[in-house]
Amino acid sequence: MSPTPLPAESLGFAFADEALEARVRAGLEAVEQALRDSTESEAPFVTAAAQHVMVAGGKRFRPLLVLIGAEFGSAPAAPEVVKSAVVVELTHVATLHHDDVMDEAALRRGSATANARWDNSVAILSGDWLFARASDLVADLGPDAVRIQARTFGRLVEGQIRETLGVTEGQDPLKHYLSVIADKTGSLIATSALFGARFAGASEEIQESLRAFGEEIGVAFQLADDILDIAGDSGQSGKTPGTDLREGVPTLPVLIFRAQADPTNPDDARLLELLDSDLSDDARLTETLDLLRAHPAFTQAEDDVRRRASDARRLLSPLPEGPARQALDSLCDLVVTRSV
Repeated sequence: MSPTPLPAESLGFAFADEALEARVRAGLEAVEQALRDSTESEAPFVTAAAQHVMVAGGKRFRPLLVLIGAEFGSAPAAPEVVKSAVVVELTHVATLHHDDVMDEAALRRGSATANARWDNSVAILSGDWLFARASDLVADLGPDAVRIQARTFGRLVEGQIRETLGVTEGQDPLKHYLSVIADKTGSLIATSALFGARFAGASEEIQESLRAFGEEIGVAFQLADDILDIAGDSGQSGKTPGTDLREGVPTLPVLIFRAQADPTNPDDARLLELLDSDLSDDARLTETLDLLRAHPAFTQAEDDVRRRASDARRLLSPLPEGPARQALDSLCDLVVTRSV
């Protein structure tokens, strides 16, 4: 079964340049075909398990950044560009298999997770198989690409380990959380933008600018999701508001609130009590959401996302003007508009 191609505008992102949009759309279609081909196994069960999460859809945000990053090089249509986009997406999907096992998740993008459909062993092994396929493909891109991929993978794993271990005594919970996001989300998005520029023949300066941009915008996107979990609707975020709260997942607004909460303030005291309670109760969850939305910590979280989007935009300054830079600039706007 072939993954369903996802148009770029599904991100809420519209290209201003029709020619660029056509090239990116064609690139995404090539990526989808290559994803299907690269996850075909002689064993039908392995194919089904490996493709299970992938065919459920997704934004293909990482391949999108690869393709836009390639526009800054002299050969944006080079076959290595699509291959590198497949590498980062396979890596991403592999981490989803493992994350679902660790989170004991039953649903992913509205469909049963691999661990729910089969079991944890199948989900873990299919994730490992996807990592192996990504490694096989990246070997064709040369030793430098292998090194970049290995270091990115190392950051992904370190971020997951630190998230699993939690905050150590004396450690700032917010700094810990931001470092986890940088490793678990920012690192692979940074590599995506870097790979696109690199395999299209862009200069080292442009490669580094795009890598830094990818890391910053990746963290900003994750933090925007934190805000959507509290203020958004399921149409925007793809999940019911308060999902992270119910599951006790730390998010930016909650961490900012906890850092400045005043137990002598009745509203703060009540919110602390609620956050430490069982939020599977709908009434308590609704009250928690209402109190968080009204708290200054929530506004501070929104301001932080705006600041990070602005920081990402400034990182684009070394890039040449044109439709590709305009597209990345629009991504910065998207981060803000989807979170406020």
